[in-house]
Amino acid sequence: MDIVLLLKAAVMGIVEGLTEFLPISSTGHLILTSSLLGLVGDKVKVFEIAIQTGAMFAVMWEYRERLLRTVAGITHDPVAQRFALNVVIAFVPAVVMGLALGSIIKARLFNPLFVASAFIIGGLIILWVERRHRHSFGDRDLEGRRRARVETVDDMTPLDALKVGLVQCAALLPGTSRSGATIIGSMIFGFSRKAATEFSFFLGIPTLIGAGVYSLYKQRDLLSVADLPMFGVGLVFAFFSALLCIRWLIRYVSTHDFTVFAWYRLVFGGLVLLTAYTGWVEWHV
Repeated sequence: MDIVLLLKAAVMGIVEGLTEFLPISSTGHLILTSSLLGLVGDKVKVFEIAIQTGAMFAVMWEYRERLLRTVAGITHDPVAQRFALNVVIAFVPAVVMGLALGSIIKARLFNPLFVASAFIIGGLIILWVERRHRHSFGDRDLEGRRRARVETVDDMTPLDALKVGLVQCAALLPGTSRSGATIIGSMIFGFSRKAATEFSFFLGIPTLIGAGVYSLYKQRDLLSVADLPMFGVGLVFAFFSALLCIRWLIRYVSTHDFTVFAWYRLVFGGLVLLTAYTGWVEWHV
C-alpha cells in the first residue's frame, strides 16, 4: 500500500469537501491541487469526479430529515411533490449538456491556466451580482425590510428550477464553480441567499452522484481493485470536510454576502497566472 498516495488522496478529499459548496470551484481547486501534488493522468480525472460523491453524501446526511419527508410524501404531499419536481427539472439541463460536451471539455479545458482565468471571471461576476443584489434586496429580510421573491426552496416554481438548471450548465467549464453558478444565478433570479444556497445543495445530489457513477462506469477499464484504497480515502475525507463546510456556510450566509469569495477568486486566479508566467510554479497543462 502506497502511504504517500493515500496521503495525497486525503488532501484531495479535504480540498473537495471544503470547496464543493463555496462559490470558488471545487473542480478548479482539485485540478490545481493535483497538479501541485504531481497527480496526473486520466485516472486522476476520474478520481476528482468520483470523490465529489463523498461531499454529496454529507448533504444527504445533513438534510436527511427533509429528504426522508420528501420520499415519504412523494405520492400525496404537494410540497414534497413540488420540491422533487423542481430538483428533477433543474437536474435535466446539466445531464443533456454534460453528455453532449463533457468529454470535449474534460480533454481540452481541464488545465490550470483555463481554471485560473475562470476564477478571475467568476470573481468579477460575483462582485457585480452582490452589488446588484444589495441594491435590490440589501439583505432587507434580515432587518424587517423588503424580502426576496423566493425566500425558501418551497417558494420555487418549475420555471425557477429550470432557470437554475440552465445556469448550472456553466459549471461544466472547470473553474466556474457549480455552487457559484447555481447560487449566484439564483440570486439574480430573485432568490434569498439561504434559498439559493440550500437549493444548490439539493441539486448537487443527483448532479454530482450521477456524474461520479457515470465517470466510474465509462472509465472502468482504467480502474482496478488496487485503486479502492485511494478512492475510499478520498471519499471519506471529502464527506467529513464537506459536512463541516455545509454547517458553517448556512450560518455564514444568514449574516454575510459572497464578496469575500469573489476577492479570493480574483487573488487566487491572479497568483496562478503570475506563477505560470514567471515560471515560479511548473503547472501541468
